Amino acid sequence: MSKHRSSTTHRRKIAIAALAVAAVGVPSAAMASQSGAPARSHFAHARSHSATPAGSPSATPAGSPSAAATDQQEVVDLVNSERGKAGCEPLTVNEKLTKAAQDHSEDMAAHGDMSHTGSDGSSPGDRIERAGYSWRAYGENVAYGYDSPKSVMEGWMNSSGHKANILNCDFKEIGVGLAQPGNYWTQDFATAR
Repeated sequence: MSKHRSSTTHRRKIAIAALAVAAVGVPSAAMASQSGAPARSHFAHARSHSATPAGSPSATPAGSPSAAATDQQEVVDLVNSERGKAGCEPLTVNEKLTKAAQDHSEDMAAHGDMSHTGSDGSSPGDRIERAGYSWRAYGENVAYGYDSPKSVMEGWMNSSGHKANILNCDFKEIGVGLAQPGNYWTQDFATAR
């Protein structure tokens, strides 16, 4: 398991990995993807690059339940806007994927660790199944430190692996999680069996 650490607060880092990727003091992101039978192995892509996307403050106070729900819906809207530009059908929000994404965001925030591996050792596929979703394919993007839906989407869209999950026309449903402290984001994409 590799970890990326940085104390730089002036630059935003995006790192792609199916295992653990973490940063201290800077927004970061990671992605994972799997399709086919529920195997326990993951696509691994270990490449990182720096970006300096412009952030914008949230329109509602961070941390409140209604603010989180508004931010989560805005991420879905931004995802569907990007998918429309690419000729993909819009994703439908699925409550089971939303539960899996929210639970993972809360787990990452509680442990201060951005990773596709849950604190209990679970993979994205494990968590999606645990929420009651029977998947044929899934993808997960996670991020840390981005203070608005627009800024986290800019970070994900400026990273080829994250963008590939967002623009994967084979995915049909989505769930988004956001937890505090630290703005821990999760996008779970899937297609049911």
